[in-house]
Amino acid sequence: MRLADNSAWAPLAARVFRALWIAQLVSNTGTWMQTVGAQWLLVGHSAALVTLVQTASSLPVVLLALPSGVLADRYDRRSVLLAAQFAMLAVSTVLTVLAFQDALTPNLLLGLTFLLGCGTALMGPAWQAVQPELVEREQLGQAAALGAVNMNLARAVGPALGGAVVAAVGAGWVFAFNTLSYLGIAAVLMLWRRPATPRPQGREEGLLAAVQAGRRYVWHAPGVRRVLLRTALFVPGGAALWSLLPLVANRSLELGSGGYGLLLGMVGIGAVGGAFALPAIRRTLGANGTLAAGAAVFAMTLVVLATARLPWLAAAALLPAGLAWIGVLSTLNAAVQQRLPGWVRARGLAVYLVVFQGGQALTAPLWGALADALGLTASLLIGSGLLVAGALSVRRWPLHGTDGVDPGPSDHWPAPPLVFEPGPADGPVLVSVTYRVAPEDWACFADRMKHVARSRRRTGALTWGLYQDGGDPDRFIENYLVASWSEHLAQHHGRLTATDRRFELEARRLLATGTAPEVTHAFDASAGPVVAVARKRT
Repeated sequence: MRLADNSAWAPLAARVFRALWIAQLVSNTGTWMQTVGAQWLLVGHSAALVTLVQTASSLPVVLLALPSGVLADRYDRRSVLLAAQFAMLAVSTVLTVLAFQDALTPNLLLGLTFLLGCGTALMGPAWQAVQPELVEREQLGQAAALGAVNMNLARAVGPALGGAVVAAVGAGWVFAFNTLSYLGIAAVLMLWRRPATPRPQGREEGLLAAVQAGRRYVWHAPGVRRVLLRTALFVPGGAALWSLLPLVANRSLELGSGGYGLLLGMVGIGAVGGAFALPAIRRTLGANGTLAAGAAVFAMTLVVLATARLPWLAAAALLPAGLAWIGVLSTLNAAVQQRLPGWVRARGLAVYLVVFQGGQALTAPLWGALADALGLTASLLIGSGLLVAGALSVRRWPLHGTDGVDPGPSDHWPAPPLVFEPGPADGPVLVSVTYRVAPEDWACFADRMKHVARSRRRTGALTWGLYQDGGDPDRFIENYLVASWSEHLAQHHGRLTATDRRFELEARRLLATGTAPEVTHAFDASAGPVVAVARKRT
């Protein structure tokens, strides 16, 4: 199977990606069938209870995504994915049995949905992080779009099929299909022979330290932070559609479960059709234009749903909403994928998933409460207003460009010249780098070192400072503190990227002719001489 490299479908030429994509399509179809069944079982209750289905499935991501990201960065991602699949298979089996026995109360339904969400939280970072192993980096944007196409193909088929099955034979059968759908992904993963990957440096760090390392990287990566901001500005308004659409179908349009499924299917059809147009849209509007246009289109859809009482009109409005959804999500997903290095990719994606899923989980019950208090029309119009504000904010807070961003590893630091071998836990370690800079380059050098500072902090520095010698102003001293020797070795081997190397070279081009940086490593000696202790230990 050979597709043009710039084709929207090019990643499908990769055998494992293609097999996983097909298996995921079946599984996503089952998930959407189950969502329709779960929401429709609760639609006779309060609006807040219906919207809690979305909260129950999304909240686990908020709680567990970061620990899941640590697992995916520290252990074999294929094994993590398999564990998640079998866990969800077990929970879904229980859900199916209870449904067939008519023993599925609202509390049980929400509780089991929460447990399935825990499986999704465990799977999410690992699933996202393996994508660069399956396709070329240049195809990550297309792969992200295909992931959104997959979800929306499932949304086009699953809800309509789920609604029909619920209406014909009951919700138990949609739960049963979802249970079987997990087996496909598990089978592909078991057949995939993932190439051996080097053991990450710093494996001995604890869970909390690993979570902190991921948080530190994201906080000091401006491009990643901007993706998270754009996600946070889109999700609350966008969540209004997914939270309130079953109520629109039931109360405003007076449709049954089949009609609700067809409405969701229209979103999926619009997204699938939009996949063909998305490359041209991105070329015309760029990433930021796509985000702004997507939010505006989604806002208009909510206005139509708030005012329309004709099912065909609501269905027609949901078609462009599908295109807008896939445009925004694939743009954000590709943007964060392109910026994260391998050593922290799953943790960075976990933070992204926390913002995305957390926004949905936290706002879904709010939309339900608003609908109970103010009515559906007012709630949908409020959601539309949030989306319009988000679209207008793109000009103020656009995504940063990716020119010059290369997250590939770069082991360009030489081995530290020490007279003893520290233990992995020895620390903290004070690293000092001395530079000599001509007076005419002082200001420019200090400015370029700001990028170096972020690099140091992303890769492990707890503190950082740049100082100018009062008695010898040409002499600049960079000091940064790392928690342990293993953390600093991780900087030497695995954490630095080609982008970090470029920032260092840009600053060092300003050094005085014939000089080079001088690096020293100092250890905490407050408990006694470090060298003597180290020699006694060895």
